[in-house]
Amino acid sequence: MAEIGDGYGSECHLLRFLGRHRRELDRRILEVMGGQNIEWLDFPFDNRRAWRDGEWKGLDFLATDSPARAIWQKSWPQRGNPPNWDAIAVMMVNGSKEWLLIEAKANVEELRSSCQASEVGGRPLIARTLAATKSDLRVAADRDWLHGYYQYANRVVVLHLLEQAGVSARLLNVYFTGDRGDDRRSCPSDIQGWGSALASLKAHIGLPAGHRHESRMQELFLPVCPVATP
Repeated sequence: MAEIGDGYGSECHLLRFLGRHRRELDRRILEVMGGQNIEWLDFPFDNRRAWRDGEWKGLDFLATDSPARAIWQKSWPQRGNPPNWDAIAVMMVNGSKEWLLIEAKANVEELRSSCQASEVGGRPLIARTLAATKSDLRVAADRDWLHGYYQYANRVVVLHLLEQAGVSARLLNVYFTGDRGDDRRSCPSDIQGWGSALASLKAHIGLPAGHRHESRMQELFLPVCPVATP
């Protein structure tokens, strides 16, 4: 997890909305996801970081006796850097509780990542789990989920493993528009600005139309300042 930007970056803006504009955030999420209510999990504390806060990692948000944890421990290295969630919530959908997993981005460079695990560490297990998930979802075996868009791929894996364990969950990718860009950050000013970058991501990942998680994976394009400043 990178340090929070001073007025810029996906983590900064997501925390802004969670702390200062939660009604607006909830309203927009529910419009996209189709739920009725959202209850957010507080972030864990981490005294080692500048802001003294950490992130939810892997499946740590589940009860310790959840069967999904056992599946996760067999499917993913328990050392190193597991998937870190930008936010976690419980959402009511047609009277049932479902986990809501949030991943946020504010610039196109954030989309790209590759697996850093070593061949003598957790990489072989990660590769096997990615391959098994691709097979289950009818993704071509030659689609490279270790490189290019690894973070997106491993979020799909988590959603898939939760389903296999009988845990209802949904994945929401939040794409902010209108953030401050610079020489290192290309920040789309509107939805269209995300278009080509997301098209490249989806072509690389190769999830087929109508795949089993399609209805549980949604996108929200959220302006950093929804109301124009006079």
